[in-house]
Amino acid sequence: MTRDHRIPTPRTADERATLTAMLQFQRDTLAMKCEGLTPEQLRTRAIAPSGLSLLGLVRHAAEVERGWFRNVMGGEHSRSPWTPPGATDWADFDVDDADVDEAFAVWRAECARARHFVDAAPSLDVTGSLGDETYSLRYVLAHMIEEYARHNGHADLLRERIDGRTGE
Repeated sequence: MTRDHRIPTPRTADERATLTAMLQFQRDTLAMKCEGLTPEQLRTRAIAPSGLSLLGLVRHAAEVERGWFRNVMGGEHSRSPWTPPGATDWADFDVDDADVDEAFAVWRAECARARHFVDAAPSLDVTGSLGDETYSLRYVLAHMIEEYARHNGHADLLRERIDGRTGE
């Protein structure tokens, strides 16, 4: 990890600005954890039997962004680019032959779509659904912050295993 390019989160902003800034900070943290690594390093697994890798986390983040913002909130039926037709589970962590540039491009595109959706929403009370469950945009933003924070902890450990770097 070289320089910290993350934008500090506001300390006194309104709810929308606070939630979106905190989510972006977590997104930027994942990008920072991956910065400067080779494709082989990004594919490095944690420890057996785990299939966890930084590249897998990036692909998983893209899936979670797509799932919550496009499918739940936007009402789309978008499928993962990594899950084979007919499969019922995600293939995000199957990175042995994964294209690093594609993974980061898909993740960045899903983040951009999510930001656009949030910016266009008239309020945090906008809702979407998954099956019989209804979710507010407020809930989704808070959930995404939690999702990234948890996986950024994993990213910390993976990065430390790869090259000894820790922090942030």
